[in-house]
Amino acid sequence: MKIDLSNLTIAKARDGLKKGDFSARELTEAYLSHIAAENATLNAYLEVFDDALAQAETAGKALDRPLAGIPLAMKDNILIKGKHATAGSKILSGYAATYDATATKRLREAGAVFLGRTNMDEFAMGSSSENSAYGATKNPRDLSRVAGGSSGGSAAAVAGDLALASLGSDTGGSIREPASFCGVVGLKPTYGAVSRFGLIALGSSLDQIGPFAKTVADAEVLYSVIEGRDPLDSTSVPEELRRAPGEPKRIGVPMEFVERDGIDAEVFADFKSSLERLKSLGYSLHDVKLPNLGYALAVYYIIMFAEASTNLARFDGVRYGLRKEGDSVLSMYELTRGEGFGKEVRRRIMLGTYVLSSGYYDAYYRKAASVRALIANDFKEAFKDVDVIAMPTAPAPAFRLGEKSNDPLAMYLADIFTVPMNLAGVPAISIPSGTTKEENLPLSLQLIAPHFGESSLFNIGKRFET
Repeated sequence: MKIDLSNLTIAKARDGLKKGDFSARELTEAYLSHIAAENATLNAYLEVFDDALAQAETAGKALDRPLAGIPLAMKDNILIKGKHATAGSKILSGYAATYDATATKRLREAGAVFLGRTNMDEFAMGSSSENSAYGATKNPRDLSRVAGGSSGGSAAAVAGDLALASLGSDTGGSIREPASFCGVVGLKPTYGAVSRFGLIALGSSLDQIGPFAKTVADAEVLYSVIEGRDPLDSTSVPEELRRAPGEPKRIGVPMEFVERDGIDAEVFADFKSSLERLKSLGYSLHDVKLPNLGYALAVYYIIMFAEASTNLARFDGVRYGLRKEGDSVLSMYELTRGEGFGKEVRRRIMLGTYVLSSGYYDAYYRKAASVRALIANDFKEAFKDVDVIAMPTAPAPAFRLGEKSNDPLAMYLADIFTVPMNLAGVPAISIPSGTTKEENLPLSLQLIAPHFGESSLFNIGKRFET
């Protein structure tokens, strides 16, 4: 039978597999066929795994598992044992993972089928996936526009029916922004809810692995599989310290922060329409003040640059990936890193090294860390009065390919509504909420909850999308 991929969800696929409407192999074949037809245009996948059908055969023998036979895509910075992982960079060309990331291991144990690894901004540095060393990913909703970043390939794979769901990573909006641009659901979990073991690090105090899916319910299923304490990640939080919230009723709206210069008129109109929909569902809306959010973007880029410069110091041509021989160890480092890293990565390493240098550490990094604490406290205070906070995911719909490539500051401003949650470590979800009038580009609503309040996001999100 022909499988209708465009209307398929994890729940429908599980039902079809159990009823025998199609097998796990047939489902995987349907996706592989669609990838073969569309990926050359979208550039969502960097590699399609040649053992996908063998995985499906194995998965189909035990359909009682939560993701048995479900074909998934994995961002190119999440390790899968025996598979290449480049983080979208030439400096890791030829590197194959020697172990599974914890998230990969948990998906594998749940019966998932890994179709391939998806394109991304190099080392997750970008908001458009144009910084990939392997070419930009195009938006399935409009091929002239970006898919968002840095997890653009994972978002495009789901939006373009090249995978039923996928995993990405979110350091400052890298799941939520591409989810918004491509019209799918994207979740950034609480920092510490999902293990970062086996994720190629960008900003270690900011990174989180999370799912892309067509529906909130599908995102919830994926999250339930990958979350949980991991002794291999010292920042993952033990179960006994996680407090599940009650039934969400009060939604906070930081209108003073949302209604600012630079927000697209249609985005703002859609956000107000989304608020009315929430009211019609019985939620009460309340104005909340987050006085330090205006500093979030500057704080984020100082901290992320600093952590990136430290994390990327390990890529030197000695142990793995690209190696360019020189006259000395220093020249080998210089030649390898100069050729292996792209322009945006080099920019961020230099800026990060600068803010950590003697004489500037106090003025930049220490000050940013202090303001970060104020931003986290703003959320803590706001959540004393409301259960969830709502704002747009991005200040504008997907922009055109090349439109902001030569203007780094304009690109950084695309993260204005997403970076605060990474700084505070709280969970946030992006849910499709509408489209622009003339070009039919996706728009979305972002919901934010207190630490480990993912159940509130799923609760409201499932009601909102129906």
